Amino acid sequence: MDKKKLIIIGGIAALVLLIGALFFLLRGNSAEQERINNTIRLAKEYIEKGEYQRAMDILDRLLIENPDNEEARALRDEAIEGKRLAEMLRSDGSALTAEDIARLLEEYRINGQTLSLADIERILSSRDAALRDAIQKAGSSGADNEQSADSAAAEARAAAAAAEERKRAEAEELANASAAVQAAMREANELISKGRAAIGRNDFKAASEAFTQAIAKIPKGETRFEAQKLADISDAWYEGFSRNGNTALGNEAAEKAVQAAQSSIRADPSLPLPQYTVGRVQRDRGNWNGAATAFKEASRLDPNNYLYSYELGRSQFRAGQYNDARIAFETAVRLNSQFEPAWYNLGGTYAALGKPNDALSSYQKAVALKSDYAAAWREIGRIYSVKEDYARAEENYSKALQYNPRDLASLRDLGYAQSQMGKYQAAEASFTQALNSDPNDAQTLDNMALVKISLQKYKEAVDYAKKAVAAAPNNERYSYTLGLACEKAGDIDGAITAYKTSAARNARYLRPRINLGLLYLEGGFPNEALTYLMEAYRVEPGSFEVNNNLGNVYARLENWNMAVERYEAALASQPGNITARMNLARAYVGAKNLSRAKDAYMEVLRLAPNNYDAMFELGKTCAGMGDAESAKRYLAALLEKNPGYSGKAEAEKILTSL
Repeated sequence: MDKKKLIIIGGIAALVLLIGALFFLLRGNSAEQERINNTIRLAKEYIEKGEYQRAMDILDRLLIENPDNEEARALRDEAIEGKRLAEMLRSDGSALTAEDIARLLEEYRINGQTLSLADIERILSSRDAALRDAIQKAGSSGADNEQSADSAAAEARAAAAAAEERKRAEAEELANASAAVQAAMREANELISKGRAAIGRNDFKAASEAFTQAIAKIPKGETRFEAQKLADISDAWYEGFSRNGNTALGNEAAEKAVQAAQSSIRADPSLPLPQYTVGRVQRDRGNWNGAATAFKEASRLDPNNYLYSYELGRSQFRAGQYNDARIAFETAVRLNSQFEPAWYNLGGTYAALGKPNDALSSYQKAVALKSDYAAAWREIGRIYSVKEDYARAEENYSKALQYNPRDLASLRDLGYAQSQMGKYQAAEASFTQALNSDPNDAQTLDNMALVKISLQKYKEAVDYAKKAVAAAPNNERYSYTLGLACEKAGDIDGAITAYKTSAARNARYLRPRINLGLLYLEGGFPNEALTYLMEAYRVEPGSFEVNNNLGNVYARLENWNMAVERYEAALASQPGNITARMNLARAYVGAKNLSRAKDAYMEVLRLAPNNYDAMFELGKTCAGMGDAESAKRYLAALLEKNPGYSGKAEAEKILTSL
């Protein structure tokens, strides 16, 4: 009655500032607290503007006075990291502004994950726009096809390699041209570089002028070179789109990117790059079918480019084309078995197709290539959790958290696995940590309430269950948990109210109806109990629990024939259930069918030879049938095996009368 599986649903990470705000609210609005608030707000403003040293200075002073302020410590660490990245960017000759750096830092933190300095150094080793695009795609994620910062670095390296190959091929073409043609081509390239730099400054007017001049410099008859340069221009405009997102500037850049790509395709339909750029624009706009169409064409034109197959798979997955996505990801790993993001996404696709073993194998290949691939470790844990191998699930969630301690999804799932193993204190700690970061996540609050019930901390369970209901008032399961917590805490009226709310939310939800039936039956209201249990019966007529409890209600009403019918239905689904078979035997006694009652008690003793209640009641039944010898045999055996039996006096009295 009081058990249910905890359901873990992935969620979103709460902002650190929200935790700070709640912390300060609880402490009151003192002048000192207001000063701390203002200091933290100022530090955050400095970080957003790229003024990392100033932020570090004021946060250091604050931490000297308040060493336990975790929000200030986290901001201080962010400022330190920002400063280090800014220094790397400057040493790399980047033209990015402090605001750009702050934006990049935010983008590197996807679902609480942060790129290592080594990964950032690799990213900054190339100035190719496709590389920056791959990093900015780190934020493109879904529950099944997530792109983490881990995979972004690998995608960036792949994009850089592809860009270098394009440059090499173009250099060969240039070497074979005449001196005059070479000069014109170089001028076109320089103008395109100039336009790309202008896009980096968001000076789209200057970029358009440079690109127009570049196209004019292209020698007549050099159709392929023209197509290549138009593809480069399209790629540059895509960079402007990815930098500015869904803004007026970003949308302008996206349109220009598509226009240049289409012009490139008209000049030379055999080039894959413009198709790839169109695919990226459509992908970033959430047009998964359009993206898949473009990426599929890019893959057809360059079937050996694993990155094209990989992006095709991602778009097909998001479009719900799971089998097509599987083929694309399988192609990607065949072309490059060392590309761990493809293995990761192949695992997610297998999972969506209901192939957990194949998914597990793919995720394991991803972590074999990248041992700190936190997201892949988490997904391995989820597969073991589905298999109900909670020990292995716990082990893999712990691995995920080892490499990404701030991953809320892994924390929540870890708590689930621990609770299923009966490690309630460990689960309590995991859910506490998750709620420290996301205090309003309804599922975690509900899970915590269930763990508190298991720990017999009923008042705390009620508090957490109420918070879960407040966060998601229309969720029938959370109302049910509240009812369960209230019932355990002794608040029967509160339990009934919560169960009724839960039942009203979902006409097919059995649990609140079963519990309402039990509460009303125990409270001496069998007719009310019958009402709710019949509602449950209409939903699931074959349910053991529903039928057994209906039998109990009919027995209380002394409607023995209906009681027999419901107990028999219960045993049809669980033939070995001793409790239901005892109930059936007693119902036969109530119905005056002692012969069937005797058979039922004997079956209980066959299944459980030391069931003393069955032995006692069988002896009574035999006595009632006039079978004195059988009655003596069973009652004597009872007293011999269990001299301290609670019904000893009655058993001796019956023996004396025989």
